[in-house]
Amino acid sequence: MRRILTKALTVGAAAVLALGATACSNERQGEGGDSAPAKGFAANSLIGVALPSKTSENWVLAGDQFVNGLKDAGFKADVQYAGASTTVADQQGQISTMVTKGAKVIVIGATDAAQLSTQVKQAKEAGAIVIAYDRLLTNTPDIDYYIAYDNFKVGQLQGRALLDGMKAKKPTGPWNIELFSGSPDDNNAGVFFNGAMDVLKPYIDKGDVVVGSGQADVKQTAVQGWKGENAQQRMDSLLTSTYSGGKTLDGVLSPNDTLARAILTSVKGAGKPLPVVTGQDSEAESVKSIMAGEQYSTINKDTRKLVADTIKMIKSLQSGGTPQVNDSKSYNNGVKVVPSYLLPPVIVTKANAAEAYANDPKLAPLTK
Repeated sequence: MRRILTKALTVGAAAVLALGATACSNERQGEGGDSAPAKGFAANSLIGVALPSKTSENWVLAGDQFVNGLKDAGFKADVQYAGASTTVADQQGQISTMVTKGAKVIVIGATDAAQLSTQVKQAKEAGAIVIAYDRLLTNTPDIDYYIAYDNFKVGQLQGRALLDGMKAKKPTGPWNIELFSGSPDDNNAGVFFNGAMDVLKPYIDKGDVVVGSGQADVKQTAVQGWKGENAQQRMDSLLTSTYSGGKTLDGVLSPNDTLARAILTSVKGAGKPLPVVTGQDSEAESVKSIMAGEQYSTINKDTRKLVADTIKMIKSLQSGGTPQVNDSKSYNNGVKVVPSYLLPPVIVTKANAAEAYANDPKLAPLTK
């Protein structure tokens, strides 16, 4: 069952995920959530795209794809990145400026999903259509659509990959693991973690999987800002506190590739055997690591397709149509259920990397 992060989960996911089983009942609630009707606008209109800081290759690629794709579609593009600051002020100002410039659609990859309601309201009052890109905007009724890969499924795939990888190395448990989650200001972080725990929790309950440190909720496992150095520091601490004796670390749930590589760096520095480590985003360095037998898995969420499908939404709106959605009941942002278009993620290991990246000119050569 896919479970979606609402306001309660964004703020208090620890209570949901502390190896408890109560999450299923209330994460996909909501009745409706009608979007504003599209009325059409000029073919050469300004489209605003507000993205977070360049914390991963995929955000950099997304910006380039939006600039080129919107231009090719005949629109004027205003694509902005938030700065490296941990505050959301940059993005708040950028969105307000896009509204002032008269953007007809504003696509937002949120720096902090819960702190943009004022700017989103401003956009709606000016007649702009708001699309949440990759990260759901929370606590606002002024969002029209959400487009992303199925992030709960991403977490499930990561949890399953972790189990499969550990079983391949050691056929029977118990397996000792550690859990990492993403930045607490990113709505997706809890969704990924929820999905992974949906798979891992039954094994934890049976004792087949043991969280060695006991740090098993999303607040304890969070990595602020998705920064590799923060993940490496936490892994250093865990290795010292929990695995300094003869205890073996069999696996680490990492929510993305940047953190996965940082975790592996920590383990290598400690002179420990490499555990099974998951990831996400198909970053080039992680694909190399997978092919070298170090990082075990990643998730392929082709940014090119996500951007292309977002631009397809914008073109439909421009012509006065209604964009295609395939989920109108799951994504409750705490105020409304947001009509959503979800793309399917793909798990990638060394075994299927060549097939998974066959049509990716950047990554295909790395799998040879």
